[in-house]
Amino acid sequence: MSEVSIGRKKEKCENCTKQCNKKQSDEGINSLQEKGVATGEVKESTSVQQVLLSACLSCDGCISEDESQRISQQNLDEINHVLALNKKCDTSKHKILVVSVCPQSLPFFAIKFQLDVPAAAKKLCGFLKSVGVHYVFDTTVAASFSILESQREFVQRYRRKHHDSNAMPMFTSSCPGWIRYAERVLGSLVTPHICSARSPQQIMGSLVKDFFARQQKLTPDQIFHVVVAPCFDKKLEAVREEFYNSILETRDVDCVLTSREILHLMEQSRVTVEEVDSTPLDYVIGETSDPGMTRHEGRGSEGFLEHIFKHAAKELFGLDVQEIVYKTLRNRDFQEVALERDGETLLQFAAVYGFRNIQTLVHRMRKGKVPYQLVEVLSCPGGCLSGRGQAEGEGGRPDRPLVQQMEEHYSSLPVRLPATNSEVQRLYQDWLDGHDSPHAQQCLHTQYKNHTQPNSHILNSDIQW
Repeated sequence: MSEVSIGRKKEKCENCTKQCNKKQSDEGINSLQEKGVATGEVKESTSVQQVLLSACLSCDGCISEDESQRISQQNLDEINHVLALNKKCDTSKHKILVVSVCPQSLPFFAIKFQLDVPAAAKKLCGFLKSVGVHYVFDTTVAASFSILESQREFVQRYRRKHHDSNAMPMFTSSCPGWIRYAERVLGSLVTPHICSARSPQQIMGSLVKDFFARQQKLTPDQIFHVVVAPCFDKKLEAVREEFYNSILETRDVDCVLTSREILHLMEQSRVTVEEVDSTPLDYVIGETSDPGMTRHEGRGSEGFLEHIFKHAAKELFGLDVQEIVYKTLRNRDFQEVALERDGETLLQFAAVYGFRNIQTLVHRMRKGKVPYQLVEVLSCPGGCLSGRGQAEGEGGRPDRPLVQQMEEHYSSLPVRLPATNSEVQRLYQDWLDGHDSPHAQQCLHTQYKNHTQPNSHILNSDIQW
């Protein structure tokens, strides 16, 4: 998400052809100015300004007072507060500080540090540990869980499609901006179709606060877990009620910081990359013989579509797909792939990025003209690497040269299939007691619900794009 500019007249979303019917009262304006919502910055203006739809979804019209307060606490002050408490004599207030870094954030640091991704990851880890962080993890292991669970769920949905009207199409669930839009605006039209697998961020939260805590003989509230992510929407996801332990008063993810916020922390610390030690990242299960840093398939957003497509082709039709060929439809952010045999289309998937394309998809769905069995949906045009917490340029728009560089750095990493990750297979047994156990269902899945309101002022779901 980007900053929100406030005007006294009706505001207009970036890609919208109608006026957004968000509240324009003085009370609403003052509330936004005081909170700064999830973006951390709100500008006042007397003229009509553009408001990004992703920012609209995080305005006071769709976030409760409690949510707003929790989101506003996710900033550098929080991590500095924990670091300061850890230096005091009262050990009862000490926390084990864990930082989990999304793989889509690492290319950003590689460019800023002028290093390759593995070297940049070690420098980032060295810096974080130099300021007092105890453990630094890579969330690729959590993404592997999310992909594997999504694969299984897709096959199950496909096999019951003839007697379950909500089975197809299945929408991916890794993007919190898309999830909030689906729950708050689209409602029952799409929520039954959303995959129940948790996002990589929230699986990592469960892994750290459950398995890792027990391994370290700690309770979840003794750990302060920070996630470094490329987008602000991840802050919204972290404060969802289902990821909060009311008994211990702790969240699976206590704080989300964007890539640029971490870079700002380095600037505050007045250290240079050259002065920082190169320190290998930690593994949740301790020592491991796994290879170095790897990525999943896809162009920078964990590749849910590609992994599910290949798995479904093999599991449902006995076909081995080596390479996926995308067909571009409206633009680079609206593409489809198809599995064919003897002239028959067996599977048809789509990758839909950005709210303009999402709205096109929704209109087709309302008319019953969606031929896809699976849609990978991401709110950021270009995918996760284009998250506004690291790729925002002048005027709130993506910095295209920076995004291109990040895509090149990300694609330089070797691909590794989730099913071949020995750390994941060990955790299925040691942590979850098997693939289909109740514990696996609890830690790896969630439910998405209809939170739309009649005559809601949040956003007109029939808006044209």
